[in-house]
Amino acid sequence: MARYTDSVCRLCRREGVKLFLKAERCETAKCAIEKRAYLPGQHGQGRKKFSEYGVQLREKQKVKRYYGVLEKQFRIYFAAADRKKGVTGENLLQNLELRMDNVVYRMGLGSSRSAARQLIRHNHFTVNGKRVNIPSYVMKQGDVIAPDQRKIGKAPIKSALERIKNKTLPHWLSFDLESKQGIVQSLPTREDVAIPVEEQLIVELYSR
Repeated sequence: MARYTDSVCRLCRREGVKLFLKAERCETAKCAIEKRAYLPGQHGQGRKKFSEYGVQLREKQKVKRYYGVLEKQFRIYFAAADRKKGVTGENLLQNLELRMDNVVYRMGLGSSRSAARQLIRHNHFTVNGKRVNIPSYVMKQGDVIAPDQRKIGKAPIKSALERIKNKTLPHWLSFDLESKQGIVQSLPTREDVAIPVEEQLIVELYSR
């Protein structure tokens, strides 16, 4: 399976915004954006000048990297959003927010989206009582996600349950510590997407 293996901090610097790819490190002074707020590479401190296409491309790359999806996957999400009723750009972001790895991360059960993907692949979670190990699985309103009972005593899950006690969840998600179950209470809206992005530019890019 294709995956990015270089330093993820370069991705944040390339897009000029924190993509929160390194969990707690992104909240500290060690964050690459805090230390070197310019593009990576030999000419990174030169003047940035983008064409209209370049601006649109950067918005697309920013969203891809934020959610950790590849180009082929991203095109599939866009095609699905385009077929769906409503605003295409908002549909696209909603589909990406409902990915299982993003939901696990948003609930605090994974320290980052990449960590959430690893836990999912290793059968650490169930959806509606059935084990799901596909990070791209799209959650629906009313879905119940929970740590697999066989994994409940493992260190990653134990630390996640401790972390979630102090986490403020988005309004469309909830997690009950007593039953150790999370619920997708409603569908996320445009306001629930934290990353600063102009999704209409992505629509214009794919409409060329």
